[in-house]
Amino acid sequence: MEKLLFHPAEPLSWDSSAPAVPQIDILGYVQLKVNAPGILALLNEKNESIWSTNTSRSVQNPVAVLLDSGNLVVKDANDNNPEDFLWQSFHYPTDTHLPDMKLGKNFKTGHEVYLSAWKNDNDPAPGEFTRNLDPTGYPQVLTKSGANVLNRIGPWNGLRWSGAPIPLLTQSRLYTFQFIFNKDELYYIFSLINNSSVLSRIVLGSNGDIQRFMWVDQTKRWNVHYRLPADTCDTYSLCGVYGSCDIDSEPICGCLEKFVPKYPQQWEKGDWTEGCVRRTPLDCNKEHVFLRYSGIKLPDTNHSRYNKTMTLEECRQVCSGDCSCTAYSSLDISNGDKGCLLWYGELIDIRKLPERGQDIFIKMDPSEQESEAGSTRKKAKILAVIFSLLMAIILLILILLWYKRKKKKLELREDIELPLFPFSTITRATNNFSFNNKIGEGGFGPVYKGVLEEGQEIAVKRLSRTSMQGLDEYKNEVIYIAKLQHRNLVRLLGCCIQGEEKMLIYEYMPNKSLDSYIFDKTKSKLLDWPKRFDIINGIARGLLYLHQDSRLRIIHRDLKASNILLDTDMNPKISDFGMARSVAGNEMGAQTRNVVGTHGYMSPEYAIDGIFSVKSDVFSFGVLVLEIVSGKRNRGFVHQDHNLNLLGHAWKLYKEDRSLGLADEHQADSCNISQVLRSIQVGLLCVQQHPDDRPSMFSVVQMLTNESPLPKAKEPGYFTERNLFDEAKSGSQTSSSKNEITITLLDPR
Repeated sequence: MEKLLFHPAEPLSWDSSAPAVPQIDILGYVQLKVNAPGILALLNEKNESIWSTNTSRSVQNPVAVLLDSGNLVVKDANDNNPEDFLWQSFHYPTDTHLPDMKLGKNFKTGHEVYLSAWKNDNDPAPGEFTRNLDPTGYPQVLTKSGANVLNRIGPWNGLRWSGAPIPLLTQSRLYTFQFIFNKDELYYIFSLINNSSVLSRIVLGSNGDIQRFMWVDQTKRWNVHYRLPADTCDTYSLCGVYGSCDIDSEPICGCLEKFVPKYPQQWEKGDWTEGCVRRTPLDCNKEHVFLRYSGIKLPDTNHSRYNKTMTLEECRQVCSGDCSCTAYSSLDISNGDKGCLLWYGELIDIRKLPERGQDIFIKMDPSEQESEAGSTRKKAKILAVIFSLLMAIILLILILLWYKRKKKKLELREDIELPLFPFSTITRATNNFSFNNKIGEGGFGPVYKGVLEEGQEIAVKRLSRTSMQGLDEYKNEVIYIAKLQHRNLVRLLGCCIQGEEKMLIYEYMPNKSLDSYIFDKTKSKLLDWPKRFDIINGIARGLLYLHQDSRLRIIHRDLKASNILLDTDMNPKISDFGMARSVAGNEMGAQTRNVVGTHGYMSPEYAIDGIFSVKSDVFSFGVLVLEIVSGKRNRGFVHQDHNLNLLGHAWKLYKEDRSLGLADEHQADSCNISQVLRSIQVGLLCVQQHPDDRPSMFSVVQMLTNESPLPKAKEPGYFTERNLFDEAKSGSQTSSSKNEITITLLDPR
């Protein structure tokens, strides 16, 4: 059954609600119909569809209704529940935000509602500008040109958007607005107080400007109520990091108090892009203070975390204890200070708003704090120095004793900050370490599957009594992984120490390791392309956490397919931190005389010179990406036309514009060509010869998730032809790190 919705007396003026409506000749005969399943379609004079909606279900009596709100909906004629609508235009706005329209994201369905500007004033095709409520970090409203942020409003502080134009600061007598943010959805909505007397809309112009229009009956015109950007200081990051924009100053850019221009000569010339730095450098591992900065637009919250229940004092304590945390503020000021908003990394896009700005507390060196308690602080510093000297002397004595007694048992019980499982509990869980429960073997010793009394499945690493390498791994893994929490890192549940027995207890991964799938001709068929792409992205997010967002800056040093475990839903989890190292503060790497890791995954500068950094992990990740895409090992790779390894083969195909030839044949039916090519190019960018050419993991995550153009890759490391006979003699087919590593003791930090 079909129903003609309306046949207007005047030519139909169509304001697209999305999906995009192609341009049509309005002088021709067009019909807007709703078809039996519930599909709304626009037909031409030949009864051909030129635009239509879609639906995941059908109803008996579908109708299309234009609601008083302006929302065009398709629904069952007898069902007025908005949750049951088959389709609604409010879910697909173009450039206009109407009252009661939600702008945001549904986390359950993944559907996002955002504004997209017209190409120009006469062409409704999608233009380059978008405006959305970005859920990254703590939500804020962004206007973008492609991937570039043009201006920013936010974050929400319980009363208003931080840094919004004056008409947006408080509730209006004409309209109200709401900000909803929970586990299910995130959206911003404005509603008119008196619908009969007021008409208002927000429009994203084809030039990227945001304007709120109010209808004036007397003049029969739309008047501009406010505009964004309101002034030059609304330009995103105009004054760089720690720079503050003041529209009433000349020049308008200045550094926050206690900060100075990073490059004074450029700053004096009006080039503020490099921003400012602390006047006194900060070592957050040492004593520090927080200085209050009042009356400012809160910085970009892209790299932020939040807690809705913390007090401001608890917020300070959390930031003080986390070296990567640079500032904190109240999350909600609607009824006093409550909640906690934490910034990580440098602060950007700040402006002075003396009358309507907020307070932020920035981590600084103690010398920058002016206090009446100066003498007390001096005494405290002296005591701290004395205490540090005593601790250094004690540490030296302990190190000497350790070298003299290195053959004695290592007692870790007092140092471990993990739950201690009784030995009897682990014995029962593993059926007395039954051979049938054994699921693997490493250089440290065997791994067993176990089931605790409450039914929880576990994996038990049992340290071999004869393995000194395993002892070092055990210490390292306890120290590091106990402090790490991320969905893409394997979770350490606890440990067990009794006499000579030392064990680590992990969450059990039923699908074992990634290499058991991608390198197996039968199992590899179970990994279609969407799942492989999810695995690549999950590993990338886990590495980003290790390199940037964790309490310690961790360099894994042994990233490979066998150290990626898969849970029940095939989600990847990085494991085996026995070789990991941490670097302090802003350090990115270090050097060692003892190289550890697995050949085929190690970067050139690490394998040859012992220089390891976050970029050596990036190299390993690049190798792993190419292995996941191709289903082939880098080490031992053989091709009939040349003697290149997998990296060289991928590079050869890339130069010949035949990268798709690298993809595993089992992905043919599920292959997303764009994602495959993007993954290969990202992999090649990660394995470039020089560390400085390789992207950071933050850039890698962005490149994998965005559609922006990628830089051209340069020649990879180890791009040389080799003698396969010589490699075969040296055991190049071995993929396990067990027999290919030299363990080095952790240097104390």
